[in-house]
Amino acid sequence: MKKLICSLLLIPAFFSAQQTVSRDAQIANYVSQVSADSLKSHINKLVSFGTRHTMSSTTDAKKGIGAARSWVLSKFRNYAKNADGRMEVFLQNQTIQPDGKRINQATDLGNAIAILHGTDPNDKRIFMMGGHLDSRVSDVMNAKDFAPGANDDGSGVGAVIESARILSQSKFPATIVFVAFSGEEQGLLGAKMLAEKAKTENWQLEALLNNDMIGNNLSSETNLINANQLRVFSEGLPQFDWDKKAQNIRNLGLENDGDARQLARYIKEVGERYVDNLEVKLIYRNDRFLRGGDHTSFVNQGFAAVRLTEFNENYDHQHQDIRKENGKQYGDLPEFMDFEYFKKNVGINVSVLANLAKSPSKPENVKMEVKELTNFTTIHWEKPKNGEVAGYYVLMRETDASTWQKKFFTKENSIKLPYSKDNYFFAVQAVNNSGNESLIVIPSVK
Repeated sequence: MKKLICSLLLIPAFFSAQQTVSRDAQIANYVSQVSADSLKSHINKLVSFGTRHTMSSTTDAKKGIGAARSWVLSKFRNYAKNADGRMEVFLQNQTIQPDGKRINQATDLGNAIAILHGTDPNDKRIFMMGGHLDSRVSDVMNAKDFAPGANDDGSGVGAVIESARILSQSKFPATIVFVAFSGEEQGLLGAKMLAEKAKTENWQLEALLNNDMIGNNLSSETNLINANQLRVFSEGLPQFDWDKKAQNIRNLGLENDGDARQLARYIKEVGERYVDNLEVKLIYRNDRFLRGGDHTSFVNQGFAAVRLTEFNENYDHQHQDIRKENGKQYGDLPEFMDFEYFKKNVGINVSVLANLAKSPSKPENVKMEVKELTNFTTIHWEKPKNGEVAGYYVLMRETDASTWQKKFFTKENSIKLPYSKDNYFFAVQAVNNSGNESLIVIPSVK
């Protein structure tokens, strides 16, 4: 069993003993259930719908996006049988009108959604996983031609379906939402529709893992193979935060510590704990250069949302008509996917969702003392609103470090560390007896 040691540097004896972070056996079991054969079956079925273009047929029983989303809903309903009545399955839809951009006809826009409600009625936290169901060829307005969308984004939807299959067995206190978005290629339309619903209905949505192209290992042009890294894109400082909190962010040096960036760090630590031979590579921008994905709609509404995507992109098999030119096959077909790599990337999602949904909620009122000049750093906090708490981790990293470097464990509601706040960043998270950590809270000043 792989173990991670949270070292404490050289600190005085009045601190608690070194804490060992181990794999939770239940989560490790869930990760082990991810099946490459199952994932391949999901991809082949999605490809069989011919095209899943947002403006393709919603009435044909076998072809088009309507048939595809009905199939996804049927999979969710089948898995709901494992959930003792706690999994709610529905289609969120609305008719949208031509917009002069990428919608040229009245279109039935629909998101296929499964909500696995938590077992604790007082725990309102929601964690979401998504991928986009729609596909395209070279012409983004072509709703007729064969657009298999095996990797873009059959891989994201296949990951959602497989994760729902496995986690439907769980009984976690918090809620998990699984969603297959529509309209991504036409302007992130389905994600925008759900993000607005979450905002209007005051969902306590604490994390969205948006999976968009997670099954290819080979880059175009350079022909580099990489099946050992998964990129996570995260925005360090959303514009809405900058507008509201600019002076405080500047004073505390928190330009690199927005909620999405903290979620990305969490994904790296937990995902690498459970999935071997895979590095989660943090990319410090919201998405690929000058491009976007469904998580952006949630970021714009103030939610912590990130994009998980393969390390290499292959433009020969993305947004391409199916054709052969000079002996080269173009198009997003299943034969260009690496299903073992895909399997590992799904394991990251399963482990992170499970760890979040099992964990206590975040510590409350986390404050750092700043009244006196001192080379020590003192932090106080209050117990989380929900969940059993075995103790707390106080995290520390140097100001130029990308991830948290040290974790100090304590059962108290405060800690005094012999490290200057001038030289380090600190944060606090709650942890339960099975080692599931909450999301991270950066202290405000006291």
